[in-house]
Amino acid sequence: MPSAIVALSKDILHKPERVEATPAASVVDTIEQQVYFVEKPQKNDLLVSVLKKENDKSALVFSRTKHGADRIAKTLKKKGIDCEAIHGDKAQNARQRALSDFKSGKIRVIVATDIAARGIDIANLEMVINYDLPDVVETYVHRIGRTGRAGNSGVALTFCTQDEHMMVRDIQKLTGKPLNAVLYTA
Repeated sequence: MPSAIVALSKDILHKPERVEATPAASVVDTIEQQVYFVEKPQKNDLLVSVLKKENDKSALVFSRTKHGADRIAKTLKKKGIDCEAIHGDKAQNARQRALSDFKSGKIRVIVATDIAARGIDIANLEMVINYDLPDVVETYVHRIGRTGRAGNSGVALTFCTQDEHMMVRDIQKLTGKPLNAVLYTA
């Protein structure tokens, strides 16, 4: 709170009590955050590589657009990775079926847009992948908050292209936590 407001409140209020809540932009310490600096044409290869390397982990992959989510899911299926895309153009029963298959382990990867992922509660989600960075910095915190819940650990990977470097700096500034850079070589 600005010091002028604190001083004013002390002048006006009688025995004020301060109540604080955790800021909306807080990230729990159980989430390991990593960033891959990659060019756009390499993103698919990087995603496939990460998912094959971590083939025992469930993952929620975020795309900025509905079309992008469908395209990513199609690419993963061609590479033998069972997954489903969920977004606002999918019927509710299709989204529920995909989530049910994900929670039961029938598929281990869901590709979603931010709108479709709102309210999703997946116990023990091990990995969140930001295939595309969100348009709004605060959305990053919401996305990675899907993992590392209830004392469990989680990993949040972010794929960052040259034109998104400023967004990564803004994310680090907002959260007060570094995104550890990981080298990717195709």
